[in-house]
Amino acid sequence: MVRATHPVRFSILHVAEPQEGGVARCVLGLASDQLARGWDVAVATHSSGELGRRASAAGARVLPWNAERGLRHVPREIASLRHELAHEQPDIVHLHSSKAGLVGRTLVRRRFPTVFQPHSWSFDALRGPPRSLAVAWERYGARWADVIVCVSDDEHKRGEQHRIAADWRVIPNGVDVQQLSSTTAARHEARRRLGLGDGPMVACVGRLSRQKGQDILLRAWPRVLERIPAATLLLVGDGPAVHELRQAAGAQVVFAGARDDVPQWLAAADVVAAPSRWEGMSLVMLEAMASGRSLVIGDVSGAREALGQKAGAIVPVEDSDALAAALIERLLDPSASAAEGRNGRKRAEQFYDLRLTTARFAQLYAEVAARPSAVSSSA
Repeated sequence: MVRATHPVRFSILHVAEPQEGGVARCVLGLASDQLARGWDVAVATHSSGELGRRASAAGARVLPWNAERGLRHVPREIASLRHELAHEQPDIVHLHSSKAGLVGRTLVRRRFPTVFQPHSWSFDALRGPPRSLAVAWERYGARWADVIVCVSDDEHKRGEQHRIAADWRVIPNGVDVQQLSSTTAARHEARRRLGLGDGPMVACVGRLSRQKGQDILLRAWPRVLERIPAATLLLVGDGPAVHELRQAAGAQVVFAGARDDVPQWLAAADVVAAPSRWEGMSLVMLEAMASGRSLVIGDVSGAREALGQKAGAIVPVEDSDALAAALIERLLDPSASAAEGRNGRKRAEQFYDLRLTTARFAQLYAEVAARPSAVSSSA
């Protein structure tokens, strides 16, 4: 019924500040699916950034919106997005993460049907008065989104616990399960291509930053080496904490840098570590599961619902001792780790295939665009 009340060909405007990492990859996954459906897709982002380049290569129209982290340039960013919206008439405005959520909702105020997706709450990254201010803004700004989409039940609960009133939806992140190999042969081939050895290996993939918790992993690593001297830790990614982490790193730690071949590094690992301090639902976690690799992950939003009971270990956030113990257990028992990897692969296939995610968003867009309130507010 909903589809019959709205044109099949939607016009979608995605707005995003992050250029890499999970948010950018989610935008690209949605945009690619929507372009394949024949929709008109525009992405407002840094035109010369990684997301802008990839969105353009995929066939989306890229609107220059050079937003930055923090609040210093918000007036300029509002003016810039206003200029771009003056030439657009989207059926849906999809705001990704905190900066787009702040600028977009302040500007649009539901004049167009608006979906806001936090991709983990901004207040979880803050402390003291800035945290209180962020919570207050989310409570107020929620009125200017037709729907708030969370990527996990935990993220949704966090919003409700902070008394954010919204029309909520939970649409879990998804990954391209079919493109990720989960075989033992894939591990050997990945190591050969990457020039890695045959010893036990732990991979940690993500932006080198406080959020992703690589510093916690480096504190745990000497205890792993005490039990497994031949083990190697692979840190894949780049970011603001790279110099600090290099100084803290001890023996047998490889800094691989930013890579376009992340699936190869996941395939090369025996165990994947994801010691984040906060998340919405980690894409690296889902990719590791789809790659058939056992996981050791911090107890962040999305971890318990995705991993289930038999696909790895969940440890307290910032607990380097528990992290080390879980890694040691899995590296010393490859058969049990392989069983966890197989269970993770099954869960990824069943619940976290990207095709499920994009189909759910297509259904949501149709619902939101067909609402009488949305139509009248964009008139």
